[in-house]
Amino acid sequence: MRGATHARWAACAVAVTLAAAACGGGGGSGGDSGAVLSSSWTDPQNPLEPANTNEVQGGKVLYMIFRGLKQYDPKTGEAEDMLAEKIETSDSRNYTITIKDGWTFSNGEKVTAKSFVDAWNYGASLKNNQKNAYFFSYIEGYDEVHPEKGAQKAETMSGLKVVDDRTFTVRLSQKFSSFPDTLGYNAFVPLPRVFFDDHAGWLAKPVGNGPYTVESYTKGSQMRLTKWDAYPGEDAAQNGGVTLKVYTDNNTAYTDLMAGNLDLVDDVPAQQLKNVRNDLGDRYLNTPAGIIQTLSFPHYDKNWSKDGSDKVRKGLSRAIDREQITETIFHKTRTPATDWTSPVLGEDGGYEEGLCGEWCEYDADEAKKLIKEGGGLPGGQVRITYNADTGSHKLWVDAVCNSINNALDNDRACVGNPMGTFADFRSQASTQKLAGPFRAGWQMDYPLIQNFLQPLYYTGASSNDGKWSNEEFDKLVDEANAETDVAKAVETFQKAEEVVRENMAAIPLWYQNGSAGWSDRLSNVALNPFSVPVYNEIKVG
Repeated sequence: MRGATHARWAACAVAVTLAAAACGGGGGSGGDSGAVLSSSWTDPQNPLEPANTNEVQGGKVLYMIFRGLKQYDPKTGEAEDMLAEKIETSDSRNYTITIKDGWTFSNGEKVTAKSFVDAWNYGASLKNNQKNAYFFSYIEGYDEVHPEKGAQKAETMSGLKVVDDRTFTVRLSQKFSSFPDTLGYNAFVPLPRVFFDDHAGWLAKPVGNGPYTVESYTKGSQMRLTKWDAYPGEDAAQNGGVTLKVYTDNNTAYTDLMAGNLDLVDDVPAQQLKNVRNDLGDRYLNTPAGIIQTLSFPHYDKNWSKDGSDKVRKGLSRAIDREQITETIFHKTRTPATDWTSPVLGEDGGYEEGLCGEWCEYDADEAKKLIKEGGGLPGGQVRITYNADTGSHKLWVDAVCNSINNALDNDRACVGNPMGTFADFRSQASTQKLAGPFRAGWQMDYPLIQNFLQPLYYTGASSNDGKWSNEEFDKLVDEANAETDVAKAVETFQKAEEVVRENMAAIPLWYQNGSAGWSDRLSNVALNPFSVPVYNEIKVG
C-alpha cells in the first residue's frame, strides 16, 4: 500500500513472524465503548474498491470495514486465520480453502465461498481496470482474463472453483508455498452481491464485513464510520466509531490536535518533531514500519550500466552520511538502512542488520576512490529526481546532495532535480524517462521478505522502474519461491539480496517509522507494522 506502483510478481515461500512493531500508550484501560473519536485523514486516490485501492488513505478505511481470509496481527504482523477455517495444500500449488461459518456482511448477507471467488475474478478482470489486478496474476487463468496485450479472452480465472458455500479451490500457475500469508492483503477480501448489482450505490456507501460500517462520506470534508454491533469477529471495535477528517496539511491537523479539536494525528509533521515530546509526552508514538527509502538508478541508461558503474553506485552510497541526515532532518524518526528490507520483518522473517556492510557506511575517502575507479560520475554530476509537491522530499534530497558534495569536495557533484507533481514523477519513472538517480519509497503490501525484493529487482517486475536485471538474482528468487522450508526460503532470499548488494542495484537510505499523537481522551493507541492506527482497539474516555 503505497504511492508507487506495486509489483506484478507476488511469489514467496516464507512464513513470517514479525518483530513487535506496535505499542500502546496513554491513559488507562477504561473508556466509553459508545464514544466516537476523530482522526486526521486525506481523501483516497480512488473509490474504495478493494482491488483498486493501493494507497494508504483508502487502505485505512478498507482495514476498518473489511476482513479477509487472513489478518495480520497488529503487534507481530503474523498472518493469522480470520475468515479462513483452514487452507490446505499438498503441493504448494493446489489449495483448498474452507471459510468459517457465521460470517455475514453488514447488510445481513452471508459471506460464502462465492463471495471470495466473485471478488477475485472481478479484481483480476482487464475490463474492470483494477490497480491491484496483478495480485491475482499467479492464479491459473489470469492471463486469459488479463492478457498483457489484446482483448480479454475469458470472464473468470480457470484456477478458481466454488465447491460449496464454505469451500473453494485455487490452482496457481506455479508453486507458491506462502500463498496463504498474502491473503491478509485488502485485494483478497470478499464482496457482497450489492457490489455487483448496484455498483454505483455501493461506491457511494460501501458495505463490508469488518468491525465498522460507513455511515456517510463527504469528499474534501470527512467520512463517518460507526461500530457494527453485530460484527461476528473477535476483534470488535472498542469505541463507537471513527470520524476521519480530511486535511490537506498535517500541520493544520497537529494544530487542531493541540487545540482539542481532533483526537488523533497519525502522521506528525516534520516541523513539529522537535516539540512533540514536550507537547504530548507519552501521548506520542514513534515506531518502526515496513517502509524503506532508496535511491534508484536508470539501469536502462548506458551511462549507468557500463563497466564500473557498480563502483560509482557504491561510492555514492558511501558518500551519504545516513546517521547525520536521519538525526538532523528527521529527528530520529528514520533509521539508517543497513539492508534492503525492513526491521519489522525480524531476523526469522529475513531482515539481516548490517547486510549492506561497508557499502552503507559513510567514508569520504573510500567514496572518492570508488567513484574514480568506476570512471567518475556520468556527465560529471548526479541529479536526483523527486516530486516537488511535498516539501519533505526537497529537505532530504538537499541533505543527501550536501553530504555527497562534502565527501567529494565538489559543491556541484550532486544537485536536486525537482519535478512537478507525484503523478508527473511516477509517469516519468515508470516509463524509463529519467536520466539519473531518483527517489524510491517502498511500503510493504504484506509482511514477507519477497515483497521487498522481487517486485523491485526481478527482471521485468512492474515496480522495477530502473530495469535492473541479473540472472543470478532471478534464479535465487525462483528457488526461494518454490521452497517449502521456511528457514531455507529466507536464507535463499537473503542470498538474492546479497546479489543486490554486490551490484548496488539501488542505494538503501533509511527505514521509515510510523508516528502518531493523540488527545487525552484516548487510550490503547497503537500503529500496526504498516504504520496504520489500530482503530478498533482504541478506547475513548
